[in-house]
Amino acid sequence: MLYIMRHGITSWNERHKMQGRTDIPLNDRGREMARKAREEYSNIHFDVCYSSPLIRALETAEIVLENRNVPIITDDRLIEMSFGEYEGLANSFQIPDCPINVIFQNPELYTHSIGGAETFEQLFQRTGDFLEEIVKPQLDIGRDILIVGHGAMNCSIIAGIKKLPIEQFWSVGIEQCKIMRIL
Repeated sequence: MLYIMRHGITSWNERHKMQGRTDIPLNDRGREMARKAREEYSNIHFDVCYSSPLIRALETAEIVLENRNVPIITDDRLIEMSFGEYEGLANSFQIPDCPINVIFQNPELYTHSIGGAETFEQLFQRTGDFLEEIVKPQLDIGRDILIVGHGAMNCSIIAGIKKLPIEQFWSVGIEQCKIMRIL
């Protein structure tokens, strides 16, 4: 089985700031969410966990899997989508004509980098490579895998597996510290 989880909440999530690859840690509320998830998902078997190397995802994985003999392996391909110069921007939807909003409001129109942000093509390439090289061979031998990541990165994995059109990219979002079974 393949499961995916989004990290717990951070101070930037609470302030509606774009995080992207900016390495913001969980806040106390995020750590509490992860502890609750540990209890909620204690009966799900995992052979291995792959995590984004960003501290908010890695710390979530460590809390959720505390006292379980599940290795946590970081992989740079699971890092969040880069939002370039817009990382740290708060409440972008309240800024009329903010260019980065196209990623969220009309993903099909986001065809080239804006302000150094990663493109969907780049995001799908790296997460697709991860699935093909790491996940698929392990699923083929019956291993249960947990991926702990981020909003956009998780959506790319789910949309890629389900072969969703880019217009539906954000429709598969996962709440923070919730697990979705994909395969």
